[in-house]
Amino acid sequence: MKIKSLLAALPLALALAACGGNGGAESSAASSGGGSASKISILNVSYDPTRELYREYNATFQQHWKQKTGQELEIKQSNGGSGKQSLMVQNGLKADVVTLALAGDIDSLNNGGKKLINPNWQKALPDNSTPYTSTIVFLVRKGNPKNIKDWGDLVKGDVQVITPNPKTSGGARWNFLAAWAYAAKQPNATDETAKQFVAELFKRVPVMDPGARASTISFTQRNLGDVLLAWENEAYLAVQESPDQFEIVTPSVSMLCEPSVAVVDSVADARGTREVATEYLKQLYTEDSQRMIAKYFYRPSNPKIQAEFKDRFPALDLVKINDAFGGWHQAHQRFFADGALFDQIYKPQK
Repeated sequence: MKIKSLLAALPLALALAACGGNGGAESSAASSGGGSASKISILNVSYDPTRELYREYNATFQQHWKQKTGQELEIKQSNGGSGKQSLMVQNGLKADVVTLALAGDIDSLNNGGKKLINPNWQKALPDNSTPYTSTIVFLVRKGNPKNIKDWGDLVKGDVQVITPNPKTSGGARWNFLAAWAYAAKQPNATDETAKQFVAELFKRVPVMDPGARASTISFTQRNLGDVLLAWENEAYLAVQESPDQFEIVTPSVSMLCEPSVAVVDSVADARGTREVATEYLKQLYTEDSQRMIAKYFYRPSNPKIQAEFKDRFPALDLVKINDAFGGWHQAHQRFFADGALFDQIYKPQK
């Protein structure tokens, strides 16, 4: 689905999500018990900008599973802000697999003493269960009228910045940390100067949507803001769709974004879908799937496929979450938990 057509579909998608998944996925999956010997179903709960990738991947995997087992496979897909999606699974949405924006949102599935997922889930698949990576770039209007070249330009003049809400969006948390990482690398930087920088940046955010795709629509269709802080793949899709309206600026410093995938053990075991759910995620690492991943502007994890697409992805200083912020647990407690630094600096515009 093109970004423009999502304008019409967004209210319906939000309504379906409020009912517990896309098209009543939760109730259907729960009642079916995974399926019969001839047919089975799974639900992939994912974050906002993976819609296009998984639309093609799901169709391909259905064919693969049919050829391998003879079973018909129905794949239900739910997309939204990564933090919100994680919370929905915690609250009972029966996801067989999760493909979320960051490892912290998968770890959160065991919050409150729940045991929805093996705590060592990152060891189940290669590259810490991260079949593709991304980073944060700037999407600007054609001709770059505000002359935005790096993070420092976002807090100059009357520049307005579009980014989703870090409370609900994984992409927004990557955005925040990328801005902090840039500020922390400046001469004579301290925690206080980094805090001042991100506080000034968020003063320039006129609207804060719940997810990355909604923010893309705010920028590209509602014409809000001068620059969108975007997943690299989301920015490329926008330019691919409207090359005469937008262009990409790659900053000097950004985060190595590591979207993670996992089988939700408690659900897969209860529904009898562990085999298909595991195969669904393993297939993401095949060479054909890795090429599909690159097609949708995610950075493949396979070095061979990376080399095939080296001209597509600019080199930049990529900061790792574990190195700079001590991992997602520490980053969440420091920046995004209730009363933490984001709540201290962000004052919604009235």
